Amino acid sequence: MGTTVDWLRTSTPGLLLLCGAAIAVLLIAIIRFKLEPFIALLLTGLALALAAGLPVSQIVGTALKSGDSLLETGFGSILGHIAVIIGLGTVLGAILERSGGADVLTRKLLDLFGEKGAPVAMGLLGLIFGIPVFFDIGIFVLAPLVYVAAKQGGRSLVLYALPMLAGLSMTHAFLPPHPGPVSLGGLLGVSLGWLIVMGFVCGIPGFVAAGIVWGSWIGKRVQVEVPAEFLIRKQDNGSGEDAPGAATGGTATATLVKRPPSVGLIGAIVAVPLILILGATFGSQLLTTGSKPLQVLTFLGTPAVALLITVLIAFYVLGIRRGSTVQELSTVTAESLRPVGMLLLVVGAGAFFGKVISATGIGTALAHTMAAAGLPVIVLAYVISCGLRIAQGSATVAIVTTGGIVAPLVHEQGYSQVALALIAMAIAAGSIILSHVNDGGFWIISKFFNLTVKQTLQTWTVLETVLSVVSFAVAGLLFAIFA
Repeated sequence: MGTTVDWLRTSTPGLLLLCGAAIAVLLIAIIRFKLEPFIALLLTGLALALAAGLPVSQIVGTALKSGDSLLETGFGSILGHIAVIIGLGTVLGAILERSGGADVLTRKLLDLFGEKGAPVAMGLLGLIFGIPVFFDIGIFVLAPLVYVAAKQGGRSLVLYALPMLAGLSMTHAFLPPHPGPVSLGGLLGVSLGWLIVMGFVCGIPGFVAAGIVWGSWIGKRVQVEVPAEFLIRKQDNGSGEDAPGAATGGTATATLVKRPPSVGLIGAIVAVPLILILGATFGSQLLTTGSKPLQVLTFLGTPAVALLITVLIAFYVLGIRRGSTVQELSTVTAESLRPVGMLLLVVGAGAFFGKVISATGIGTALAHTMAAAGLPVIVLAYVISCGLRIAQGSATVAIVTTGGIVAPLVHEQGYSQVALALIAMAIAAGSIILSHVNDGGFWIISKFFNLTVKQTLQTWTVLETVLSVVSFAVAGLLFAIFA
């Protein structure tokens, strides 16, 4: 018995077996027993640490001191990096939504592209509005606008919905301040500036292939009408929830719509944090270390500071200057932050799970196995992420778990920031592949766009797969060139 335990804890095959068993238990807990991912990740991480023979003091600390434990450093290291960013990003998205920015942007894009180009306009709407807004919130906000465009165009709802969904999915998977890319920035040690650059470089081709090319092809072959009730906007349907055509989608919420903002104003606000973060990233390469201009750019381009500046600008130009009170802004802020707690717990638990993997030496063992097999790290990252996504459905869980597994490998290799960002893009691409019935987003889309399960598989599932494969192909090609 003792020999077997030692083999599991010290040999490469034994460590890999432990890691595989831990991931299997994690997936069974989430899929079979419907355990909350936060609880499942925490339990599996603790069980793996004990099974690998790590000292209790290393896992949870002592009765007098626990600050250096894997539990606290695992949660704290990632949450300290992302909590402020995700919170501010959520608030910014809520302010843009409640001010009527989505409606204004839709009308402008439809006028610009005309009736025939309306699907492309819907795709750009999802792409632009998806930067500051979470995926599911983006669906709730933009779905009524897609209904109207499809009704006016007289063609299948699928033709208009898929480009918009591709835009939302691409930004959610590949671009900060969304939780997946932000988490990868902390786990892999890559700046958000490079994640933004590579997110666009890898994600845009995937968006075009999945949303525009595939969306146009399948939208002409799957006919879905827009039910009349989908076009009715009302605040309450009698159950405390909005009707399918409601602008806010979840529950009755505060609104800041006094008069519609201009399209230029919405675009400028969305661009502010991106410009500030990119300024700091490229300033660090072009300016002298320690110079005053670089210090200014670094401060303003720190993601939390950049988003805080943007939120304050949005508060003023979309709220106070247009007649909203501070109390109304506070209400919107509080409502938008309510769903963030569980998301942060899942990310934190995933980071703890990854920390345990690193501490057990599984990462080093996996690196040796990968080197012997000749499998490039970017391919390994994509395959692991795909497997986790398909098995348990959550993109965020797939990202943080894969990031934790891959992090020890990339840290040992000393990759450049560009290479690390491309590896992050591979993980992000894997996390969205083959959305099916175990993914909550699958059912949201089925409900909001009047699709049967078969139609959702034919349209949305294939869209996500095309977006994943094309984006990974771009990341892999660039990695081969720059790594």
